[in-house]
Amino acid sequence: MFAFTASLAVAQDAATQQQIDQINGKIQDIQDAQAAQGKHLAALEKSISDLQDKLNQPAANNSASVDDLKKLAAQVQEIDRKRQEDNQKILDTLEKLGKAGGATTVNHKPVVSTTTSTDSSTTPLTGPQKGYYYEVKSGDTLLAIAKAYSAELKIKLTAEQIQAANPGLNPKNLTVGKKIFIPDPSAK
Repeated sequence: MFAFTASLAVAQDAATQQQIDQINGKIQDIQDAQAAQGKHLAALEKSISDLQDKLNQPAANNSASVDDLKKLAAQVQEIDRKRQEDNQKILDTLEKLGKAGGATTVNHKPVVSTTTSTDSSTTPLTGPQKGYYYEVKSGDTLLAIAKAYSAELKIKLTAEQIQAANPGLNPKNLTVGKKIFIPDPSAK
């Protein structure tokens, strides 16, 4: 019986040891999870601290709030609306002057020059001629430009002559800032 009791005690010790090992494993897993959570909490605390520091810093001079941007956008829209109204008034006035047949009030200052350029958009059809270069302004038409040069130089100049001196020029869509050649029909 002593042998039976001893073997039973050894079996119980083995089972107890196995349970103790399982409990130790679970305790180790809990400790590892707790350490990982501690690291995660420390990282979150640092992030919160950094954000609080940023909030406590004064705003830079070059930053704008959403309200500032909205106000600026409204001002830009108002300026653009007024610009469009002014542009329409100018176009209406030019159209009235064109219909009346009077000289335009657009001040075109011609600069005497001869063409030496090989650019087809400014080269006259019949070789080098005397004339002027003119930079297209907003609201210009070939008719208005021709009338202004005719009045200024006391010559007869037509929109067709300007068109012929500038092959490829679309008279219905003049590009602001583009230089066009204005021929001087009196200079041969």
